[in-house]
Amino acid sequence: MAGVVGNQELHRTAFLALRTLAVATCYFAAGRLGLLCRLTVQGAVFTPVYPSTGVALACLLVFGLGCWPGVSLGALFLVLSIGPPGPDLVGILVGSTAAPVCAFLLLRRAGFRTDLGRLRDGLALVFLGALAAMLVSSTVDVVALILAGKLEATHFWPIWLAWWVGDAMGVLLVTPVLLVLFEARRPLSTARWKEVLALAVVAVVLVTLATHSSLSALFLAYPVLIWAALRFRLAGSTLCALFTSVMAAVAATDGVGAFARLSPVQVMVKLQLFNGSLALTALLLSAVITEQHNTRRSVAEACKELAEALEHLTAHESATGRAPPRAEPRRERGGR
Repeated sequence: MAGVVGNQELHRTAFLALRTLAVATCYFAAGRLGLLCRLTVQGAVFTPVYPSTGVALACLLVFGLGCWPGVSLGALFLVLSIGPPGPDLVGILVGSTAAPVCAFLLLRRAGFRTDLGRLRDGLALVFLGALAAMLVSSTVDVVALILAGKLEATHFWPIWLAWWVGDAMGVLLVTPVLLVLFEARRPLSTARWKEVLALAVVAVVLVTLATHSSLSALFLAYPVLIWAALRFRLAGSTLCALFTSVMAAVAATDGVGAFARLSPVQVMVKLQLFNGSLALTALLLSAVITEQHNTRRSVAEACKELAEALEHLTAHESATGRAPPRAEPRRERGGR
């Protein structure tokens, strides 16, 4: 008996270690991808979309709070890959871990569902998981950099804003995609795959034109996003929003298209306003469509069950040879 218990504990320890390493690897890989597109504000380098925060929150929502050491380990690997560690290392690790943990606790408190099938789930992810919880990481990390002497205190607010928006965009754009991939169960039919291919071709053409054209035609991305949300709901809208955001970040980094001839602060503001409106549209529109679809399906199932019950009742009365009782006409007082 003791041997069986010992083997179970060994397997559990090995599973937790592998899960922690997997979370850390995903966090590190997402962070390195995010660093490919960098912007500079007041001498500080930041990423307009920091995907590691989205990966961290998705792992916490799927695997539970016990995977937070993987988030800290991934943040440590990422900081060490950028440069030698300094006195700000502890503060950055605390902020990078505490923000997704706070987002997880807030979302669990609000009754968040990972399928994002309700409008309240989309609103909770936007306002609690992204905008509110990411205040922790931006504040702690920027304060740690200032105390370490790597940033000037006079530049606190623009750097803090850029940091906060980058972390929030990581949650809004990356977390829904990972949750959709985790919830995916059945493959699409052949006809649906044809529509997916058509949507992908149109998205590549229009989004590239919208983000890199000198006409500043960023609005061209919204018809594609609406098409994806109407036909493929959350899976289509979130993937489309993520692709559009990446293309916009590339254009902003290169200073071309809608972001040409702008100052670094103007580029940051324009890009983040576009990413924020894009993410909000994708999440809320797909949540409303999914909620309406689930309501129609519930009504259809209730009507089907009612029809089956009436059919069963009619068949039973025919078999027994009895007609259903008829209501007698109601008599008024006085015999009339």
